[in-house]
Amino acid sequence: MPELPEVETIRRGLEPRIIGRTIETVRIHAGAERLAVTHSPRELEEELPGRRIEALGRHGKYLIAALDDGRSWVLHLRMTGVLLIGDRSAPSERFERARVDLDDGCTLRLNDIRKFGTWHLVDDPAEAMPRIGPDALSEEFSVRWLRDALGRRTVAVKSALLDQRVAAGVGNIYADEALWIAGIDPRTPAGSIGPRRVARLHAALLETLRDGLADGGSSFDEYRDAFGLTGGHHLRVHVFRREGEPCERARCRGREVRKIRLGGRATHYCASCQRS
Repeated sequence: MPELPEVETIRRGLEPRIIGRTIETVRIHAGAERLAVTHSPRELEEELPGRRIEALGRHGKYLIAALDDGRSWVLHLRMTGVLLIGDRSAPSERFERARVDLDDGCTLRLNDIRKFGTWHLVDDPAEAMPRIGPDALSEEFSVRWLRDALGRRTVAVKSALLDQRVAAGVGNIYADEALWIAGIDPRTPAGSIGPRRVARLHAALLETLRDGLADGGSSFDEYRDAFGLTGGHHLRVHVFRREGEPCERARCRGREVRKIRLGGRATHYCASCQRS
């Protein structure tokens, strides 16, 4: 699933190409009707054309396009969604689910193998993002916020980090990476982590998210940026999908990275240097 670094990479690629552009036509292809959440597919195909895109923001894993009529077009890529910008004449790919033609001859295409992506057209972006916490790279996501949010939970800290009410934008990849950087066992009850270790975890989250963003995201699976290019962070991860390989920390003396199931999610960690 695209997480914060991947979605922000897409946003940065799209921003200079679509800001100020007017939507000419919208097509949601047959079989992709679940994409449209707040309106029917036909209603979105009628409501979006003629609107000018004034700004493109992001909160967590959501992209937020501000339109000239005051409404917001909120997009979520979910598991396998990819947004590509290119020439209108380019051939469609196999898993294209929708396309948006712009007034400069470019087309924004949504490819989505599993068809879990969503589009909302709302007056307030919050309507499309219920029960969501602060963006993990925002000033609101402070050490104090994280300490209070984890302190109220008895679930494993890995599971708590995947809760978008705690850290919007953090998913499986960057939760595993942050816990390794902070030296915290992912099975540790969230509420049992003391203030100093919460501060380390907060710093680790910022570190791994910023590193992922600097690398253009992680392309373990389908992820590509707005121009169809893969990210590079999957080549620099410490534990994610590295089960059976030696831990990078010298003091671990080559002990292997383990993979377990935690809260239904694959979780990667080093039992030697990550402690409860």
